[in-house]
Amino acid sequence: MKLPRNFKGPSLSLVRQNPLPVLGRGGPRWGSPALFGLYRNGFLPENTHIIGYARTKMSHDDYIDRVTAYIKVNDEEKLEQFKKITTYHAGQYDQDESWQSLEKAISDSESERGLDSGKKNRVFYMALPPSVFIPVAQGLKKNVYGKEGVNRLVVEKPFGMDTESSNHLARELGALFSENEVYRIDHYLGKEMVKNIMNLRFANVFFGHIWDRKYIDNVQITFKEPFGTEGRGGYFDDFGIIRDVMQNHLLQVLTLIAMERPISTDAEAIRDEKVKVLKCIPPIELKNALLGQYVGADGKPGYLEDDTLKNKQSLTPTFAALVAFIQNERWEGVPFIMKAGKALNESKVEIRIQFRKVAGNLFAGSARNELVMRIQPKEAVYMKFNNKQPGLSYQTIQTDLDLSYHDRYTDLSIPDAYESLILDVLRNDHSNFVRDDELEAAWKIFTPLLHKIDGKDKQVDVKSYAYGSRGPQELEAFVKSYGYDRPNVKYDWPRQSMSHHANNKL
Repeated sequence: MKLPRNFKGPSLSLVRQNPLPVLGRGGPRWGSPALFGLYRNGFLPENTHIIGYARTKMSHDDYIDRVTAYIKVNDEEKLEQFKKITTYHAGQYDQDESWQSLEKAISDSESERGLDSGKKNRVFYMALPPSVFIPVAQGLKKNVYGKEGVNRLVVEKPFGMDTESSNHLARELGALFSENEVYRIDHYLGKEMVKNIMNLRFANVFFGHIWDRKYIDNVQITFKEPFGTEGRGGYFDDFGIIRDVMQNHLLQVLTLIAMERPISTDAEAIRDEKVKVLKCIPPIELKNALLGQYVGADGKPGYLEDDTLKNKQSLTPTFAALVAFIQNERWEGVPFIMKAGKALNESKVEIRIQFRKVAGNLFAGSARNELVMRIQPKEAVYMKFNNKQPGLSYQTIQTDLDLSYHDRYTDLSIPDAYESLILDVLRNDHSNFVRDDELEAAWKIFTPLLHKIDGKDKQVDVKSYAYGSRGPQELEAFVKSYGYDRPNVKYDWPRQSMSHHANNKL
């Protein structure tokens, strides 16, 4: 998809709580690496200028040092060119004078670049806590909103804390910017394998015919991080694992798996179907939840030992397994199990679709078929199926049909999720962004449960689990109670090892 012809030379203003090109856990996630990736590959519109804006005062050289600290590239010539299209401007979030100063800086840049009237396009990227969303949006609209071109506002999560706060933010932003101008970014929608879900579902006839409750027994969406809060406990404690990754990232993945076929690939057609699915999901009940909090193990500190955590009796979950049900004809009775946690045994995000057992199976004890989509690390799609063990044996073993991207697509580079989504903003493609009614429907699913957890309801039981484990000991029994059949045989992904069957007799 090409950029609109009239969308040339935009001023991209990055309004940040912190001027570093770093967002959230784990270090750099978009910032200058994503923008530089677009620039280096020729996807930034011609004559673009990038302005960083925050309250921190710093020199231009200091800003450039921070911007380039996370760019890993051997192309020094391109990097030097990139440095010339970005500057920094310091200012407050609640003062008209600061925003007017930013307006002058942008206007001067537009004049220097020789932009014609009607082509002075502006993209405002707000990487900020929700507490300052409204004053910043008000300051931008009142003082910096372009009158001679297109305006686009990109908003980072979290989009509120519950239904009420989210609706309040939506009303306030809606009074300032039109829905078409607003892009609520969820970086998981920019990940390669998440964007591939629709292709897998709707471009393959064999998946289309088995994608319902008649053939699928359960669906698991798993998010695992091998590290804890480590200095971010003070921030994390206000949100917890459900708000941090489940209400947004994992639920977005669920909608793509479960939605009906849209009438086209148009952004609104896709988002219409996602909203329909969300409206079919009743609020998640406490009985369908398993909550956990990690404790120290093997020299690693527990959550309550985080120095930045003020409440040392906190019951904030760092792990959750939640089960949602979709009350429609396609999915009635199929559990969608979302699991997410910190300080677990590995780094992994995957979708695991387990099919029903073969009716009247001739080969007793054979495992169920599974379709697995690994989102990260090392993107892959593989189907687990049963096969005769090669040789003289007639034993049935489990193996896989495997598409591992790092083996198959060795000459292709997969872009960063933020790189992909920023390009979508420039293309005016809303497909991978969250619409206002979609956001409201999503919060309604989680808000009653979150209020029980926040209120420290006596019924809420938060289990302990060791740092570096798979989660609470109760997890295996929990997922089994919803139909998940964990194979008894050891399975090494992605290659089958015959050594596991060396002791099998004819």
